[in-house]
Amino acid sequence: MRLRSLLFVPGDRPDRMEKALASGADALILDLEDAVTPAARPEARKAIADFLTRTERTTRLFVRVNPLDGSDTDADLDAIAKARPDGIVFPKAEGAASVQALFHKMEARGLAAPILPIATETPAAIFQLGHYRAVADRLCGLTWGAEDLPAAIGAATSREADGRYTPPYEMARALMLFGAAAAGVAPIETVYPAFRDLDGLAAYAARAARDGFSGMMAIHPAQVAVINEAFTPSAEAVTHARAVVEAFAANPTAGALQLDGRMIDAPHLKQAKSLLARAGEV
Repeated sequence: MRLRSLLFVPGDRPDRMEKALASGADALILDLEDAVTPAARPEARKAIADFLTRTERTTRLFVRVNPLDGSDTDADLDAIAKARPDGIVFPKAEGAASVQALFHKMEARGLAAPILPIATETPAAIFQLGHYRAVADRLCGLTWGAEDLPAAIGAATSREADGRYTPPYEMARALMLFGAAAAGVAPIETVYPAFRDLDGLAAYAARAARDGFSGMMAIHPAQVAVINEAFTPSAEAVTHARAVVEAFAANPTAGALQLDGRMIDAPHLKQAKSLLARAGEV
């Protein structure tokens, strides 16, 4: 499943859902959690179920349900189960056990869809980031958030004045990235809140791609093209990756080879195959 860009759309705004289909996002996240007040959720559930039922799936349609620690999750799943969402975004996830709990609720309703946990939104969640491998077959990726966690621990902000994350949240980001790699699932970068700052977004997304993230969430349609570009390997990178793969295919017993004046070995081959997968070639 190619997920470079995942665009949040409020569940109580069906007009925005229609417009978001033209954004170019690989997936829409129809939101029943933070973007919708509790009073508006019953109508939002109906709007999302209707949209899922009647929309041709040229774009993957995910739904962010409410956390398991409240009373809304069951109502969310009841409303959307028969409408067959392409994925479930799981807020305030706390490791493999919480994924299993959500999966059982889904299974009881006949809802078969991969889960994308938001894996850093509570203090307890941080200590579970290495455990998602146990439920990797239920997942389509792993992502994180930098807004709920500071509120949970009483921090004033997760960012420095220049927009960089403070050390606790840099750590959470890194642990999530490694947790996704350990589970063998796609690591998805969190949102960039300054939606009018497209230059800042481009730099942020480029750093995420450099660090090993394969996609990113968005909060505004204008962000999608920038994100897609950042997470689409360049033609030069694809050409080089093909050459690495071809070199090892031609020398299957070699542990290390020379290519373009540089030594390459098993980690380079793994990186090349990963890049080609992101480019949609394998």
